[in-house]
Amino acid sequence: MSIVNALIDIFRDSNFINLDWQNWVMIAVSFGLIYLAVVKKFEPLLLLPIAFGMLLVNIYPEIMADPLMTSSYSGEVVEGAHWYDTGVLRLIYAGVKSSIFPCLIFMGVGAMTDFGPLLANPSSLILGAAAQLGIYVAFLVAIATGQFTAEEAASIAIIGGADGPTAIYLTGKLAPQLLGPIAVAAYSYMALIPLIQPPIMKLLTTKKERKIKMDQLRTVSKAEKIIFPIVVTVICVLTLPSVAPLLGLLMLGNLFKESGVTDRLSDTAQNALCNIVTILLGVTVGATAEGKTFLDVKTLLIIAIGLLAFSFSTAGGVLFGKLLNLITRGKINPLIGSAGVSAVPMAARVSQVEGRKYNPSNFLLMHAMGPNVAGVIGSAVAAGFLLSQFG
Repeated sequence: MSIVNALIDIFRDSNFINLDWQNWVMIAVSFGLIYLAVVKKFEPLLLLPIAFGMLLVNIYPEIMADPLMTSSYSGEVVEGAHWYDTGVLRLIYAGVKSSIFPCLIFMGVGAMTDFGPLLANPSSLILGAAAQLGIYVAFLVAIATGQFTAEEAASIAIIGGADGPTAIYLTGKLAPQLLGPIAVAAYSYMALIPLIQPPIMKLLTTKKERKIKMDQLRTVSKAEKIIFPIVVTVICVLTLPSVAPLLGLLMLGNLFKESGVTDRLSDTAQNALCNIVTILLGVTVGATAEGKTFLDVKTLLIIAIGLLAFSFSTAGGVLFGKLLNLITRGKINPLIGSAGVSAVPMAARVSQVEGRKYNPSNFLLMHAMGPNVAGVIGSAVAAGFLLSQFG
């Protein structure tokens, strides 16, 4: 009997009896995301840490507990509450809420980005701007639901930019209470771009358009690549000062890469630093999806509007690509317009894959990278605009 009693005590002390149905639903969702990351290889660098963070917080919610939150938000006094009593992932999550992680990620992205295709084909900038359509559609839809304030709607809308760091940065400033679901939606949809975009691309283009083979891009000089991040920083930050942290570090990372004199800094930014921050950001973002707080009407609306935003952004880029194709008399393959969402280089790879399906000799990757990197700038500028209007 003593063994039986011991087993019963162990079971009572376990989390099996403490979890609600919401936790079990989110555990099932985390399993699905792990499957997509490992088996289907849908952006595993993003999806795997997010999925595992989601799993952790739903089997052990205390890992995100914060005794100080009760005191600061409800006015209750928590006796003996100290910062070191906070759940370990909650402590790391401070890097997300403070916008440190998103800005560091942007520096790493800048160090990995080649703006050459954009400079070689400046019309790519327009495609990147057109692919921000989902941001404004999502804002109007979020307002129309009557469930969100203007600040919350702006934060939800930025999901359409397909840029996780930008979504976290803007939401942290305007609607920190929605940071969890918005971050999870933004990063999850970024990882699922290979599933979301192709049906829209096929729907909006003809077979003939998808077969279009584009001319090789001109060679961009080193001087152009060095001057570009400096000029963009000066113009954009003077116009929208609120975009300085994101865009400034993006261009700093790119300057490390293109200058040719800071190889060690460039290597650290695009490899060690970016990988470390990606792990910490991914796990803690996933850990915000605790069943009891995550599964509510607002969260489900955010996820639905986020998908709508992604779809309209993809459509905006493709449709403008069709317009450019008409203007240039068949020289632009509209598929590259879908890469205008700023998920680098995922969206560009999707354009390449879809183009090769209809013309095996087609190589759209470098052409698609132009709108892709333009989308990074476009989403950051859109975030700066929304912050200036509602911040």
